[in-house]
Amino acid sequence: MRSLLSLLAIVAGVVAGGYARFGHAAELPAVGAPAPPFELPDQSGKVRTLAEFRGQWVVLYFYPKDDTPGCTQEACAFRDDVRTLTALGAQVVGVSVDDTASHAEFAAKHQLPFPLLADRGGAVATRYGSLRNLGVIRFAKRHTFLIDPQGRVAKQYLDVDPARHSQEIIDDLRRLKVTAG
Repeated sequence: MRSLLSLLAIVAGVVAGGYARFGHAAELPAVGAPAPPFELPDQSGKVRTLAEFRGQWVVLYFYPKDDTPGCTQEACAFRDDVRTLTALGAQVVGVSVDDTASHAEFAAKHQLPFPLLADRGGAVATRYGSLRNLGVIRFAKRHTFLIDPQGRVAKQYLDVDPARHSQEIIDDLRRLKVTAG
């Protein structure tokens, strides 16, 4: 019995140590700091960069997995609000560690009119402090970064409610545009 308890204590320590090692993401980019650049393929295989969106607001949202309930709800809300977001000068860009084929199916199924970027290695999610890495399982955290037309992080959203997030972005864009303009 004592050896079983010792073994369980060792396993618990290894698991906890592994989570601490793999579960910690890089530091978040600070509000006002330049947004980390990216170069990733979208759902059609076209390589997209942050630089191509210079001069407009970017809603860069990270999400865990294509076609799961919360991710679908969030993506469809952005889809439904895309005209309002575009009128406010914003481009929506989604990012997850899913591949381009998965993104293509997800975008087609839900008629998503914005790029979904495939961050297969998780490097971009890591630069944004938004990768959950549990060793064998990796996924993006549900974080959003509002990037201003000059390429700086204007706002971070780290506690996202998929049902109301798109409207939250719209409200913040309206406020930011009034104060900036």
